[in-house]
Amino acid sequence: MKKQRLLLPVLALLGTVAVLVTSAAFAAAGAEPRKRAHPKVPVRIEPKKRHVNPLRVKRLRRTALRWQSVMGVRRSFLAAPLHTPRALRYWRRQVRIVSRQAANPPHKRGWQCIHRFEGSWSDSNDPYWGGLQMDRSFMRSYAPAFLLRRGWANRWTPLEQMWVAERAHRSGRGYYPWPNTARYCGLI
Repeated sequence: MKKQRLLLPVLALLGTVAVLVTSAAFAAAGAEPRKRAHPKVPVRIEPKKRHVNPLRVKRLRRTALRWQSVMGVRRSFLAAPLHTPRALRYWRRQVRIVSRQAANPPHKRGWQCIHRFEGSWSDSNDPYWGGLQMDRSFMRSYAPAFLLRRGWANRWTPLEQMWVAERAHRSGRGYYPWPNTARYCGLI
């Protein structure tokens, strides 16, 4: 008797489950096929536009052009606007290249030897100025205009003085503006 009481609810439960399973199978067979989910198309995220301070780029450009002018080499040019990352990269690179070149004048040892026998880099005694003792006509002939606006050679850095002397050397004068000192150094 106890088995019969337990059997009846179990059979009812199995019947209900069977009905549900068959109705689900019929519904699935008659229904439209499930659509496959499309692979997700990656959303293109625009990179943030990097803001470049144009004053920083102007300072880099001014430094590069200044040293190119002192050395007497061709000046760089870039048509890109100053506020672009491209301009920042370009002028940084130019400053790096020019600074490396400016720090090593071609006849640096010769100029340092001449300086040793001439005077202080900041020597302001008239009629010769600077460490290489340049006179007015020499400076006017070989120094760029912006250096002359700063004053005579005693106000220039040692590298600027060497590059002005290097420009005279390139023009064909060699070491002859310093005849005695150049002989002491073995340059003539």
